[in-house]
Amino acid sequence: MREVRVRIKAETFAAVQRDAVFCGAASAAGLDEAIGGRYTSIFPAFDPGAAMTSRLPFTPLVASLSATVPFVGAEAIERQRGRRFVARIGANESVFGPSPKAIAAMQRAVAEEAWLYGDPELHDLKVALAARHGVSPANIVIGGGIDGLLGLVVRLFVEPGTPVVTSLGGYPTFDYHVAGFGGRFVRVPYVEDRENLPGLVEALVREAAPLLYFANPDNPMASWWSAGEVEAAIERVPEGSVMILDEAYGEFAPAGTLPRVDANDPRVLRFRTFSKAWGMAGMRVGYGIGAPELVSAFDKIRNHFGVGRVAQAGALASLDDAAWLERVVAAVDRSKARIGAIAAANGLTALPSATNFVAVDCGRDGAFARRVLDGLIGRDLFVRKPGVAPMDRCIRLSAGTDGDLDALAEALPGALADAAAG
Repeated sequence: MREVRVRIKAETFAAVQRDAVFCGAASAAGLDEAIGGRYTSIFPAFDPGAAMTSRLPFTPLVASLSATVPFVGAEAIERQRGRRFVARIGANESVFGPSPKAIAAMQRAVAEEAWLYGDPELHDLKVALAARHGVSPANIVIGGGIDGLLGLVVRLFVEPGTPVVTSLGGYPTFDYHVAGFGGRFVRVPYVEDRENLPGLVEALVREAAPLLYFANPDNPMASWWSAGEVEAAIERVPEGSVMILDEAYGEFAPAGTLPRVDANDPRVLRFRTFSKAWGMAGMRVGYGIGAPELVSAFDKIRNHFGVGRVAQAGALASLDDAAWLERVVAAVDRSKARIGAIAAANGLTALPSATNFVAVDCGRDGAFARRVLDGLIGRDLFVRKPGVAPMDRCIRLSAGTDGDLDALAEALPGALADAAAG
């Protein structure tokens, strides 16, 4: 059997460190312990200069990568801690859950159809989504959440050395897929807590890159660009390049945020999801809207049974309950307002949010914010934070129930006091 020896690149290791912080893995003792100590089941200890040896015939690319998970789940931290969280306000899930119509549809599907594979063409859901967005079914691709679709679009365009433009400190799962296919990162720093949209387009043109990833509204900062600004940026995308426009939080965005985009423009691929406002994160259903020649390419590589029958039933029924969506958005708005009030009562600043979470500025540096994060985790609240300066001065709090926010109001003063004491 062939022996493979590789070195872990320092850049790869740094990316793992950055993502560990973003995911909330870096608690009390900081990054090094988070990666090499407390969360070893998720982030094994790596020496970026050391050689790894394997007798398995991995490709050189795969052998060069570190094994990691882009997000440390609440469950993993609970296993490490030996107890459950009292409030789960870190993963931007919708604590308000799915539509009652979706629940009923999924219950029927479980009882009567769980033994069946889902429709591999996702016909009914695709037709319903096309009608919702005023496009043709040929403009719709459906997959296992936006995360799964990101992996497919990267596979379509990226091979070792391909330049890919994204934001420094942006959504780590996209970076995970790019690294997995050997892409060369072209990272553009945030400016004033927003992704630098003009800078991203400039980098795309300069590098002649095939892909640009841009989230609007943004994760992790909940910031946004106006529809007109996004439309102007799209006009600057050259032929032969694709802007991945991630609109996972689009249902929560203020009026005038979501751009008007020609669904047949091959320069744009918009992604939406049932994981956020629709409350179905556990079912894994996301979709893209793009030109038919782009959408049809997914059929070359997608898992045609990747969205199960129960998930398809729930997503389809959700679309028939606009009133539920309105109630969820209203509940999220109320929750965000209370998070802002709790932050202000503790001398902190809640940044404006176009999502279902709030970035709360802790007023100092990233090390202080990590200690605040650790204090909240120690008080049984699951939260996360950005991992790249200067956004790492913030913690990120998802909309929660009244009980969740009662727990936050009780825990935050002590977490801040502990953080200030060092």
